Amino acid sequence: MAHTCRGTINLATAHIDTEDACNIVLSSGGRTYHLKASTEVERQRWVTALELAKAKAIRMMNDQSDDSGDEEPTSQSDRSELQGTLKILVSKLDDLSTCNDLIAKHGAALQRSLSELEGLKVPVEGGEKIKAVNERATLFRITSNAMINACRDFLDLAETHSRRWQRALQYEREQRTHLEETIEQLAKQHNSLERAWREAPTLVSTTPSAPTANKGGSERLRKEEASDEDGDTEYFDAMEDSPAFITVTATENTQHRRSQSNLSGASGGQPNDWNQDDNMSPGHNDVSGKELQPCRQRRTRVPDKPNYSLNLWSIMKNCIGKELSKIPMPVNFNEPLSMLQRLSEDLEYHELLDKAARCDSSLEQMCLVAAFSVSSYSTTIHRTAKPFNPLLGETYELDRREEFGYRSLCEQVSHHPPAAAHHVISQRGWTLWQEITIASKFRGKYLSIMPLGAIHLHFHSSGNHYVWRKVTSTVHNIIVGKLWIDQSGDIEIVNQRTKETCQLKFSPYSYFSRDVPRKVTGVVADSGGQAHYVLSGTWDDKIESAKILQSSRGGSGSEGKQKTVYQTLSPKLLWKKYPLPDNAENMYFFSALALTLNEQEDAVGVTDSRLRPDQRLMEDGRWDEANSEKQRLEEKQRAVRRRREADASDALDEECEYDSGKEYEGYQPLWFHQRRDSVTGETNFVYKGGYWEAKERQDWSMCSNIF
Repeated sequence: MAHTCRGTINLATAHIDTEDACNIVLSSGGRTYHLKASTEVERQRWVTALELAKAKAIRMMNDQSDDSGDEEPTSQSDRSELQGTLKILVSKLDDLSTCNDLIAKHGAALQRSLSELEGLKVPVEGGEKIKAVNERATLFRITSNAMINACRDFLDLAETHSRRWQRALQYEREQRTHLEETIEQLAKQHNSLERAWREAPTLVSTTPSAPTANKGGSERLRKEEASDEDGDTEYFDAMEDSPAFITVTATENTQHRRSQSNLSGASGGQPNDWNQDDNMSPGHNDVSGKELQPCRQRRTRVPDKPNYSLNLWSIMKNCIGKELSKIPMPVNFNEPLSMLQRLSEDLEYHELLDKAARCDSSLEQMCLVAAFSVSSYSTTIHRTAKPFNPLLGETYELDRREEFGYRSLCEQVSHHPPAAAHHVISQRGWTLWQEITIASKFRGKYLSIMPLGAIHLHFHSSGNHYVWRKVTSTVHNIIVGKLWIDQSGDIEIVNQRTKETCQLKFSPYSYFSRDVPRKVTGVVADSGGQAHYVLSGTWDDKIESAKILQSSRGGSGSEGKQKTVYQTLSPKLLWKKYPLPDNAENMYFFSALALTLNEQEDAVGVTDSRLRPDQRLMEDGRWDEANSEKQRLEEKQRAVRRRREADASDALDEECEYDSGKEYEGYQPLWFHQRRDSVTGETNFVYKGGYWEAKERQDWSMCSNIF
């Protein structure tokens, strides 16, 4: 060791446990060690090494007990069972001995008979055959003797090792009992945590002014002190990274201390307007937009999802011998919306951007933009079904100009890799555009979905231009169990005009974590790096903001890093998720906006997702017909692609004297074109105009017949 040893722990009696993705806990008696690996892979390597070392220590301890003297089996039943087994082995050995005696007796008689035959006057050829038979009889006798000796050795070995086998069996039984007790204890803790979670809001609301310290933070601080109370000793060689800062809420009479991890769980702030305390614009969802009477009545339900069973074998056997790209996936895995429509769902909380456009302060505006970026994930918590992959050239328009002042257009601009371009312009002072390419990795138990591409948001009056990217979505229990979705990663929102930033952290779910599930935290800072607002909440429920009054350096966190302590005003509600419609569980868990996305509308483009036949059949509950139609559309798309590539090859052969002289330009989208972005430096698809004018003229002659 390169440094002083803190002590030792007996692995033979130690209990090895894992707190989260990187932490390891070793406990034996009153001594506990907390270790931390840099990655989950390294953590698993250490756990494996420790388990092997523990097994070796147990074997060494058992060997020492064997040398000290023979011990009887622990229970009467085990002793009688062992004795019965040995009796059976002895009786079998006796039988073999009897057989050996008979073989020896008959073998000797056979050899005497053969010897007598050799003494007779027989032809030379007959004498040689008798001699060969005599040799074989001798070999047979030798082999039978070797067999009986091997059986006797086996019995001796069984008697020698029987007690060691018994102790190993007893150890496995104890381990199983210990595991059952641990699982039972975890189940009880889980139930108590659920009860505490349900009771927590009531307790907080009844004692709003009580100066309470965050339980998780104080408990962690006590562990860092390595108290020796009751003979217990805990060592923390590495701390978690999550408590990056602590917020202290300033009130009139007292200061209420709360940590980053608990701020989103127990909402101390009321949904007040920001301008009551700090002259900010309204801080929670502006329901005025929802209260406006729309020009048309939108639908509020879709046909209930049929309860069709999925026969995986019928799918698998149809895939034998086919290329992976040509395997038709049934609509049983889908929901009756396309990826373009799911992309348009990001606008469900568009009023946050309407409100941000009215902000005079760019920092206040950043808070609302951050809340909008989080709100786009609120619909994913129950939506485990995948949307339809759009066909190349497929479009989707969402015209809500009369109700909410915005128009949205999406187009599938590439099929390999799949990429969609999106453009939204609002009469209320903002424009949003993005190009999203989906990359996915199947990792056995879960599927990681990584949206690639930047999201741009421009406010007309101030000229503020915000850029950010989406986090990774993970679908768990792909093979076995109930599907569930988690969001994890970091989002950095940058105001390109003022260089102000917002750092958002989506914490991955951990069963052993003390944090609130689906937690999101963040800090809004100016161009100089000074923090002005703390954001906290969950991506499936709400986001709050607290204005920072003062900041200071606190205690050391993980790896010696200091945690920043922010003194803030009471948190204000920025965004709150709308409740799902009634009977949502039977309507694919669609939100109020999602229920309207596939509603039939007049005058839309001929390539609009609403006109896609397989998607419409699925929504109507006719899944068998939808599967057939889906297969037809996919094959039609492949045929068009082959024809396009063949035409391009012919054109190149005519125009070029050598094969590599000219590169095929490829498919060109209708409403978007590629341009180099001056902010990110990336080349992406942006709206080039013409769609809404074509809609007014009802001239769709330039569109392809993709359906």
